[in-house]
Amino acid sequence: MKLGARVMLEAILDVVKEMEATQVEAIQEASKLLAACLQRGGIIHVFGAGHSRAFGMEMCGRAGGLVPMKLVALEDIALAEGTAGINLTELERSPETAHRLMDIHQVQDEDAFIIVSNSGRNGSAVELATICWDRGLPIVAVTSLKHSTNTDSRHPSGKKLYELADIVIDNCCPYGDVLLEIPNMEERTGSASSIVGGLIAQAITNEIILLSVEHGELPPVYRSANLDGGDEHNRNIVARYAHRNITY
Repeated sequence: MKLGARVMLEAILDVVKEMEATQVEAIQEASKLLAACLQRGGIIHVFGAGHSRAFGMEMCGRAGGLVPMKLVALEDIALAEGTAGINLTELERSPETAHRLMDIHQVQDEDAFIIVSNSGRNGSAVELATICWDRGLPIVAVTSLKHSTNTDSRHPSGKKLYELADIVIDNCCPYGDVLLEIPNMEERTGSASSIVGGLIAQAITNEIILLSVEHGELPPVYRSANLDGGDEHNRNIVARYAHRNITY
């Protein structure tokens, strides 16, 4: 297979087209579940480790995004516990990480979770889903079924993320999360999950906003901080969620 910018763009677009053709219904159903959470006064927590953290950054605290969304990240442990030199790989693989994050973010019964893991196999994501399942919290998983169904779980239960979610959105990315062959090398290149994940995140956000408007509500949406008056607008709407530690 050839390399280069054009080939990479075509390969990514093929994955996006597959996702669009197969996952819109799942995105819409997930959005209904999450919109119901907001309507009953909850917030949506978005967890992703490693590069999956980018999914949460695409949904939380950005222009055009909903305010009652909270990014949950491994780095929160260092900030909350004053821990220096944390090992992100170890945290991602450890089930105990999920319990520490739940304590830090003070998750309530009216909340919901989006858990993002391309592989769906690591201990933190699977344990977080297990805790949410046991508490009856809605779970939307974003994962690669091509990868997850072809690898072993790192969680003691042997389960993977997609087996514990109320709704699964398949990002349709390939096993190993790379698209292109490199001549004369075993390794491949062209990562896909962050790009496709960003599109899924935006699709969910806009579907929730549509549902809110149809429900007769004006959803709290961030403006760009680089617009005149953007800071004032954002501070005013974030103030409604200060009791949930959402800040601007």
